[in-house]
Amino acid sequence: MMQRPPHSPELGSHHCDCAAAHWLQGWLHAPGVQHLPSPNFGERPPAACIDLAVLHSISLPPGEYGTGCVQQLFTNQLDWDAHPYFNSIRNLEVSAHFFITRQGVLWQFVSADARAWHAGASHWRGRSNCNDDSIGIELEGLEGQPFTPAQYQRLGWLLGHIAQAYPLKYLAGHEHIAPGRKQDPGAGFDWPQLAQLLAATLPAQTCKNLHWP
Repeated sequence: MMQRPPHSPELGSHHCDCAAAHWLQGWLHAPGVQHLPSPNFGERPPAACIDLAVLHSISLPPGEYGTGCVQQLFTNQLDWDAHPYFNSIRNLEVSAHFFITRQGVLWQFVSADARAWHAGASHWRGRSNCNDDSIGIELEGLEGQPFTPAQYQRLGWLLGHIAQAYPLKYLAGHEHIAPGRKQDPGAGFDWPQLAQLLAATLPAQTCKNLHWP
């Protein structure tokens, strides 16, 4: 994919100079962004239009933060015997493109040009198999519980960069694309707060054209 010159807003500002951030083969390079390549990915269909960002929540073990277990899960390094809960997900092979910790630290596991394994059976904006043409973003948290200001700030920043390199048009939670099967990020996620952040981050027309759940 041809990448656009980096130009996105700083957190909380209306326009931004992101000269320090750029995309290279689907990897976002910016100060503080951690890259940890996952083996769990595939090629997107040739005609895929990457216009959807799917928001998830995850913590391992559930409700415990900063353990490093999410990073281990996405790279097939999790010790399945380290906690009783892990038996319920034993041998699971999944990934997301991005993961945002409670402190707002951003990790990337899969090139945004590639197909991460985050959505599962899913359907949104008239299309099935959302892994084919979406970018998956995991927020460290427990479904239904609140997220941190640092996470919202980093998420707004990330979506601003995604919208510059990809034709972002739709935002949805895992609960929306897989209703009845998934409940994350849940009632604790503040969609109006994200909308307010993006209004201060994205060009007005881009923000106006976004479709919300």
